[in-house]
Amino acid sequence: MPKVLLVDDDVELTELLREYLQREGFDTDAVQDGESGVARALDGDYDIVVLDVMMPKLDGVAALRRIRAASRVPVLMLTARGDDVDRIVGLELGADDYVPKPCTPRELAARLRAILRRARPAAEAGGADEPLSAGPLSLWPGRRLAQWRGEALALTSTEFSLLEALVRQAGRVVGKAELSEQALGRPLARFDRSIDVHVSSLRQKLGQRDDGRSWIETVRGRGYQFLLD
Repeated sequence: MPKVLLVDDDVELTELLREYLQREGFDTDAVQDGESGVARALDGDYDIVVLDVMMPKLDGVAALRRIRAASRVPVLMLTARGDDVDRIVGLELGADDYVPKPCTPRELAARLRAILRRARPAAEAGGADEPLSAGPLSLWPGRRLAQWRGEALALTSTEFSLLEALVRQAGRVVGKAELSEQALGRPLARFDRSIDVHVSSLRQKLGQRDDGRSWIETVRGRGYQFLLD
């Protein structure tokens, strides 16, 4: 049973979500402030953290920054509907995805399942661990491990899934709609910049090629492609 940590100061909403998630097969705990959320998230006992942006003591963005400094546990942000700034900042800091509030318990459960499904090692699910390589990059999907120029590459679950989708079609353009389905587990919404933000984060981690170009190239109006040597 997946273990979920809810971090939100709205006690009534948190209890509603906790009860629903319990019925849906999630072992769910809840805390009401960012500092407690960070402490619980870093004890290593949770499969995923649901983190609200607006909270007392320590807001969700600051809490996410502390979590990402020490852990790659998947994080789903709860953001105010229409607040693009919070969404983009959260994704830039390493959140795996976001859900705008108010959200239905059913929507939250579906998003949690999508993230956990991507984060689950294929080897654990009985799949083979065949490495994927493109340029200086090597991926082991079975263990969710990545190496860049022979060194370990720290990626969030969503970043790994996005990079895997690009590498499997290296040298070819992959549309944003396809990347959203494969990396986020959901259809691409209108005006949704999640894929763009995750690509920007990957570009920072991979750096530039010897010719000065990014390893992940934008093809205007079509999508992205991982360049081959």
